Amino acid sequence: MREVNHLLADSITQGSAAGGRSGEIFDPNAGEVQAKVAFGDAALLAKAVEAAKAAQPEWAATNPQRRARVFFKFKELVEANIDELARLLSSEHGKVVADSRGDVQRGLDVIEFCCGIPHVLKGEYTQGAGPGIDVYSMRQPLGIGAGITPFNFPAMIPMWMFGPAIACGNAFILKPSERDPSVPVRLAELMREAGLPEGILQVVHGDKEMVDAILDHEDIGAVSFVGSSDIAHYVYKRGVAAGKRVQAMGGAKNHGIVMPDADMDQVVNDLSGAAFGSAGERCMALPVVVPVGEDTAERLREKLLPAIAALRVGVSSDDDAHYGPVVNAAHRTRVENWIQTGVDEGAELVVDGRGFELQGHEKGFFIGPSLFDHVTTDMQSYKEEIFGPVLQIVRAKSFEEALRLPSEHQYGNGVAIFTRNGHAAREFAHRVNVGMVGINVPIPVPVAYHSFGGWKRSAFGDTNQHGIEGVKFWTKVKTITARWPDGTADADDKDAFVIPTMG
Repeated sequence: MREVNHLLADSITQGSAAGGRSGEIFDPNAGEVQAKVAFGDAALLAKAVEAAKAAQPEWAATNPQRRARVFFKFKELVEANIDELARLLSSEHGKVVADSRGDVQRGLDVIEFCCGIPHVLKGEYTQGAGPGIDVYSMRQPLGIGAGITPFNFPAMIPMWMFGPAIACGNAFILKPSERDPSVPVRLAELMREAGLPEGILQVVHGDKEMVDAILDHEDIGAVSFVGSSDIAHYVYKRGVAAGKRVQAMGGAKNHGIVMPDADMDQVVNDLSGAAFGSAGERCMALPVVVPVGEDTAERLREKLLPAIAALRVGVSSDDDAHYGPVVNAAHRTRVENWIQTGVDEGAELVVDGRGFELQGHEKGFFIGPSLFDHVTTDMQSYKEEIFGPVLQIVRAKSFEEALRLPSEHQYGNGVAIFTRNGHAAREFAHRVNVGMVGINVPIPVPVAYHSFGGWKRSAFGDTNQHGIEGVKFWTKVKTITARWPDGTADADDKDAFVIPTMG
């Protein structure tokens, strides 16, 4: 059976694992174990940190242009290997290959941003802030950063983290999900092939024991996390208590508001991909649709039914499939339990995706698309994140009611409004209490030179991921106030020093 190992500095013994503990990696299409991943422990992490400490000062001293060249080469290598990476990703996660290619590409978008790191690292300068006094600032790396990434985007999210961190001059330790760890390891190998010095990017595997070791290690200065909200809150509290910078992105329950004037055909087409694509295993999925007015709701439902019936669920290598299996049996059970909860709470289950079997792949972790109508805000199935191919219709009587739904929900990651009315869209975008807003865009993930981050229980910490916000997170600012006397004046003639702001 294939084994996935840590990617460490060559000086570290690979065999150090926590009592030989390991995790199983499934093929979601077949429902069978295809590989194992060795779990590390605190001792292994300590060795990785020591290797990072030894390598980081020289990397930080490398000028930003030379660091950028590593990212140019890495981008070239990933593009040359994108088919291999997509197939490998699909084989462990289950998403269709087209989605896996998108996973890789969205990560590469951030790598492209990192290629311009010399520009964004430039500091500020003020000449003549006081008599003969200049003030300037510089951004310097923190030292060693770490990333803890989820199973649902095993290429994109690691690149969102290690790209800016390393470009800014830090060393980085990545702990990917133990469910699909092979692509993160392969990306780290390609970074080395691109010229990244040994010890600057290392990959360690594990479960909560490794997470806690990362959060507690005194030499790790910052941690970036993406996962469920409860764990994100735990990571944030424990990391901050240990004196670290922490950005911890949590769960979501994104809403799509459908105004009466919306292009209903476009709405349904967008919902098919945003609600069911990648089997709904996305924090930026659109699992709640809010039609405004009964007529809007009835028209939406009428068009949704044939669109859902036309969805093709298949193995991840099926080019005609709209989505593949979920990641493992436990997650399939969790999603099906949420569907039953919705039924028990009184929502109308219009389409039931439970019990779906794909011919020839009966043991695979497949779930058919499900649709609920007449969902209400007091239902737990509405309040919590299902993270599967389940769409819920929550009917609103007015624009104001539709605005309140995402604004008052515990999560505040993303939201979308579908309308032809510019005033309504502008008003909604301004007033809604959510971090990322789409106007006729169902999945409003910002481009790489902006930043990603939600509000409320969708994010803990003060700084978003990637873009300029990411650069700020992975650096610290040093400000210098300098005076250079000309050396010609008599000491008795010199005026007393006055702080520039008081001069």
